[in-house]
Amino acid sequence: RAVRRIVVDAGHGGRDPGAIGRRGPREKDVTPDIARKVAQELKDDGFEVVLTRRGDRFLPLEDRTALANTSGADLFVSIHANANPRRNRSGIETYFLNVTDDRYAARLAARENGAEAEGEEHGGGLRRRILSDLNAVTSAGSSRRLAELVQGELCRSVRTRFGDVRDLGVKSALFYVLVGARMPAVLVETAFISNRREEQRLASAKYQDEVAGAVARAVV
Repeated sequence: RAVRRIVVDAGHGGRDPGAIGRRGPREKDVTPDIARKVAQELKDDGFEVVLTRRGDRFLPLEDRTALANTSGADLFVSIHANANPRRNRSGIETYFLNVTDDRYAARLAARENGAEAEGEEHGGGLRRRILSDLNAVTSAGSSRRLAELVQGELCRSVRTRFGDVRDLGVKSALFYVLVGARMPAVLVETAFISNRREEQRLASAKYQDEVAGAVARAVV
């Protein structure tokens, strides 16, 4: 069906700070700025946009996709900032929901999911839920395609404006925030807040504008 309405999710919030940079910036504070810019770009392109949160408030992961479902969204895009104990780790990567055994993806998903999904994940409930969810199965191809478009546009834009950036590619992981979405859904790791150079980029309005423009072009 035609893509008309898009839900843009600012990762983390409230009591969940997400990742924290060397100089103290928190993921929960960076993602709303980018999400608002993405929303404005999409509105300028003629789409209807719903933001999952405005301001610094906690929103359970399952409520984010529930909002997308009840609002009749055609796409779901969750905005995040990456982190790694290795401070030299850098780059951009985009995820879609899938059952995966990739260890890096599993660790990242565990960090983004937090404690909320921990019990279910360890018990195998999350995997069973996904495998039995017809929506997840039927949307997998479209979600991968959207992830590929976002990843390609974002890497090209950042290279053009800011110089070299590592393209970490498109991956699949068990992100709880994507479970239950009845539409193509992706999670975008826009940069590593744990990396000194990329932490500065994330705080830059110019970088946020570039990310927003790239996501909008991918959707178009």
